[in-house]
Amino acid sequence: MKKQISSVQNTYIKQLVQLKDKARERKKSGLFLIEGIREINLAVKGNYKIDTILYYPDLISETKLDTFSNLAANSIEVSKDVYEKLAYRDTTEGLLAVAKSKNHTINDLIFQSKNPLILVAEAPEKPGNIGALLRTADAANADAVIIANPKTDLYNPNIIRSSVGCVFTNQIATGSTDDIVAFLKSKNINIYCAALQASVNYHTQDFTKPTAIVVGTEATGLSDNWLKHATQNIIIPMQGEIDSMNVSVAAGILIFECKRQRNFN
Repeated sequence: MKKQISSVQNTYIKQLVQLKDKARERKKSGLFLIEGIREINLAVKGNYKIDTILYYPDLISETKLDTFSNLAANSIEVSKDVYEKLAYRDTTEGLLAVAKSKNHTINDLIFQSKNPLILVAEAPEKPGNIGALLRTADAANADAVIIANPKTDLYNPNIIRSSVGCVFTNQIATGSTDDIVAFLKSKNINIYCAALQASVNYHTQDFTKPTAIVVGTEATGLSDNWLKHATQNIIIPMQGEIDSMNVSVAAGILIFECKRQRNFN
């Protein structure tokens, strides 16, 4: 018998609203919400386990629904009111998924390449910036994204949305700055810090060896521990009146210089 939920007061739906809105609930349950066909497809491609599929039949064809219903043991038809309560957007084709989160500890990182290229961001807060960083890393096919001293959990719906699902396609780790510095050094990965102090122009450096590009927030930059352990601090020459640019734009310039030097391999 097909399961249906029509009331926003349903206990399970209330739990899902908590998952959507509260990082504490996501962490406690190990579950999070994914909205949209593209994002769910990317989560499956990234080997995320789908726990439940929820759908609003007026927005999704039976053919598409058959494809996604097979992903999970549970499939629930929801009413328009329930769908609108759970969805951030009204253009996501009537599909939501409850998925199981992954472990993102630094020691779980596995590099397929002997010459890895890694993007490190210290203490990013804005989901839009985090999403843009993840899109940049995906576009460059970086080996990993590492977030030091994270301020926002990875399964925040705004990160999933702003990354257009790239939160699922990147290999991601989180940890303290101290632990990440120690990890990079143990792997003999050169550390290039985007910073104003004691810096050289970024294009003068050799990024063809194992490389970590490290960016900080626009407000405070990188902590001293990064600068102390950097192979070299690097800077993007600025020709206007200001001395910084959006962190995701800076990361894109630096990562793609690395790719250019590696002949986009």
